[in-house]
Amino acid sequence: MNFCDLREDVLQWQSEEFFIPYKNPIDGRMHRYFPDFLVKVRNSSGIVETWVVEIKPSHQTKEPRPQTRMTKKYLNEVKTYAINKYKWDYAEDWCKDRGYKFVIFTERELNIK
Repeated sequence: MNFCDLREDVLQWQSEEFFIPYKNPIDGRMHRYFPDFLVKVRNSSGIVETWVVEIKPSHQTKEPRPQTRMTKKYLNEVKTYAINKYKWDYAEDWCKDRGYKFVIFTERELNIK
């Protein structure tokens, strides 16, 4: 990923090399969540941090606005957001337990227009 390759503070990165197990709130079964990246960075204080990074379009990181018509598209957006939110909340706790930082990058953070 160019973002990581071009930054001097990024020491190491890997893509989809591990998974975080989680229980899906809709079907009640165990699933595996594969975050997009694991990145080691040196922060402004010189300390090396490990980040678990998810990349998503910004519109997928916000809860869908309530609609008057329950279309298939809207119901799918609600379901997708609910599952993603659950995975992200679980990933944040998982990372915290390991001293990692969980971050979600969108086109805004990556300067993609």
